[in-house]
Amino acid sequence: MATSRSAEAADRRFVRTAMNKPMLSQEHEQSLAIRWRDEQDERALHELTSAYMRLVISMASKFRHYGLAVSDLVQEGNVGLMQAAARFDPDRQVRFSTYASWWIRSSIQDFVLRNWSIVRTGTTAAQKSLFFNLKRLRAKIDDTSDGTMTPENRQWIATHLGVPERDVESMASRLSASDRSLNAPLATDSEAQWQDLLEDENAVTEDDVMERRDSERRKHWIAEALKTLTDRETLIIKERRLTDDTVTLEVLGKRLGISKERVRQIEHQALGKLRTALVTMVGDPEETGLIPVS
Repeated sequence: MATSRSAEAADRRFVRTAMNKPMLSQEHEQSLAIRWRDEQDERALHELTSAYMRLVISMASKFRHYGLAVSDLVQEGNVGLMQAAARFDPDRQVRFSTYASWWIRSSIQDFVLRNWSIVRTGTTAAQKSLFFNLKRLRAKIDDTSDGTMTPENRQWIATHLGVPERDVESMASRLSASDRSLNAPLATDSEAQWQDLLEDENAVTEDDVMERRDSERRKHWIAEALKTLTDRETLIIKERRLTDDTVTLEVLGKRLGISKERVRQIEHQALGKLRTALVTMVGDPEETGLIPVS
C-alpha cells in the first residue's frame, strides 16, 4: 500500500512539473528544433520535448478508460514524442505540437492494442480505427446492444469507417467480451478446465510416427538407388514411376529424340539396376513402394 501511494505521489509530481513548463513561442521552438537537427544539441532537445510533455499527458488521459495505467500510457506517448523530435523538419514552418500529436497518438494506440487483450485485436489502420471509434459511433446511433448489432447499425458503421461488415461484428464481439483463462475451471465444483475442451488437431499417434518414419526411410532408399542410374535413366524413372502425373512413352521419346520402344527398353533396364541396388540395401525392393520389374 505504501509503495502504491509513493508511486501515485511521484506521478502527481511528474504531471505538476510537466504542466509548469513554460510554453514555447514559434520562433524559439524552431530555434530549438534546428539546434537539435543540425548540431545534435541535447539541451535543445530536452527543452523542446519537456515543453510538450503536457501534450503527452493530455492525450494519454483520453485512453485511460481502456484499463491501462496512465503512467504507462504517458511513457508510451513520450516514446512517440521522441520519435517526432527525431523526424521533425523545422524548415516546413509547422508547429512541433501539430507534428508530434500524430506520433504521440499512434504510439499510445499501439500500446493499447498490444496490452488491452491477450488476443491481438487489430493490425491494419482500418482495424485500429474500428477499435478506437466503434464505441463512440455506436453511442452516436444509440446502439446499446451487448455484442450483437443490428444489420442496419453494422452496415452504417462499416460504411462510415470503410471496413467490411464482418470486421465490425467481430470487433464488437471482442470488445464486449473479456479474456478467459484456459486454466479456469468449467464450474465452481469441477476440476475440469476450459483447455480440456480444446481439440488438438495436430495430435500425433504412434501409427502416424511409424508411417512418417517409414516414408522417410523409403525416400532415402530410392534416392540412394537412383544414384546408380545414368541421367537419362533417372529422368525416365522419375517421369514414369515417381510422379503422380505419369508421362507416356511417346512423350518421353519425343523429348529425348528416341522411339517410345527405346524408352520402354531403357525403363526396363533402369528398373533392373534399381532392383539390384535396393536388394543390396534393403533385401526386398517392394518395401520401397517402387513397382518391381515384371
